[in-house]
Amino acid sequence: MSPNAPSATQRSALDRARHKAYLRLTPLLFVSFVIAYIDRANISIAKLAMVKDLPSFDNEVFGLGYSLFFLGYVLLEIPSGLIVERWGASRWIGRIMITWGIFAAVQAFIRTPTQFYVVRFLLGLAEAGFVPAVIVFLGYWFPARDRGRVTALFFAGPPVAQLVNPKISNLLLTIGVDGNPPQLGMVGWQWVFIAWALPAVALGLVVFYLLPDKPGKAHWLTDEERTALEDELKLENSKHAHMTFAEALRDKKVLTIALSYLCAVIAFYGLDFFVPSILGKWYGLDLSKLTWLLVLIAGASLVGQLFTGWNSDRMRERRLHTVIPLALSAVCLALVPLSKGNLTFTVALFLLATLGTKSYLPSFWSLPSLFLTGTAAAGSAGFINTLGNTGGLIGSYAVGKIEAATGSFDAAMYFIAFAAALASFGFYSLKIGNRVGKP
Repeated sequence: MSPNAPSATQRSALDRARHKAYLRLTPLLFVSFVIAYIDRANISIAKLAMVKDLPSFDNEVFGLGYSLFFLGYVLLEIPSGLIVERWGASRWIGRIMITWGIFAAVQAFIRTPTQFYVVRFLLGLAEAGFVPAVIVFLGYWFPARDRGRVTALFFAGPPVAQLVNPKISNLLLTIGVDGNPPQLGMVGWQWVFIAWALPAVALGLVVFYLLPDKPGKAHWLTDEERTALEDELKLENSKHAHMTFAEALRDKKVLTIALSYLCAVIAFYGLDFFVPSILGKWYGLDLSKLTWLLVLIAGASLVGQLFTGWNSDRMRERRLHTVIPLALSAVCLALVPLSKGNLTFTVALFLLATLGTKSYLPSFWSLPSLFLTGTAAAGSAGFINTLGNTGGLIGSYAVGKIEAATGSFDAAMYFIAFAAALASFGFYSLKIGNRVGKP
């Protein structure tokens, strides 16, 4: 046995600490991401009623407002990621949540397009840094062997949000219409913003004051458990190269990860935003059938994401768990034009393609922590996420532009299939993540 190997007692204490951390921390972060995604996206549901009260709000206004959110988001993503290391991840996450909750609620009181643009931009600024801060926080708490499953649970937030948001928000939209009286002088679309903003503020306060930033501040760990977990994390970090943020941005692995993520997100948003339009155009589905198909696709991607995170930890492998889902997505997207006329085949391809563009996330976000620590890890996470959200703008815009130019979604599907293939190849070219702890 190596002289540095932990004793049976230390291993037992470490396992208890890991289990406690998982149960105490990941559910709160998961719910926080659910609320964050809903607050970002519920404008798509609220707009159905807003247009009746605000006649100057047309699709062009909503489209610009949606884009301005991402502009604010990417502007502060890197600075926000760097602040995490100075201010403390849990305090910064709490600040982000409280601020975005406030601006999400302010949307209920807008009356002009200009007010809408300003609030959406500020909402993006407020949410900037949330994902990088959580990634850094997970690095403070979880050894490399656990990060796949904890990251999988965290990134399960958006698909769960897509499952729960429509039904609840549609119920809120009935306030003040069809004979139902307004509540506190406000109608349904206003309550959509307020009802989802309140949990963000409440959870932000919980995170800010109660979430321990590092194991040393957790009162629910025994001294033995705390020491065992801190020693494990220190041992892992000691094996990493220590870089400054500027050095990390010049590192080929960071650049490859960032550019590959950009391509992956182009594929995801290009697909996610237009699946309803494609199914509606090709098959003339009514809203009820279309909604259930979208729920089926979202549910399958959630299962795939959780499985990939679990299996990535089980096998202690990150690289192929990132590469294979994106390769699957590329193949399925390339086959979509050939499926036209067969609804079952089309839905199956969309299901697998969406599963691929989401299932890679847990193992992907575990890659930077395999060779970066401290400020370099925090800033690089912000840089990577900034490029990714830029891909969101590119993907949705490009698919719409290609469809308008060609009159068909076929070329657009080939475009995002190529983006997914580039992402898969980029991650495959990395020489890290074959086995955790072996960069």
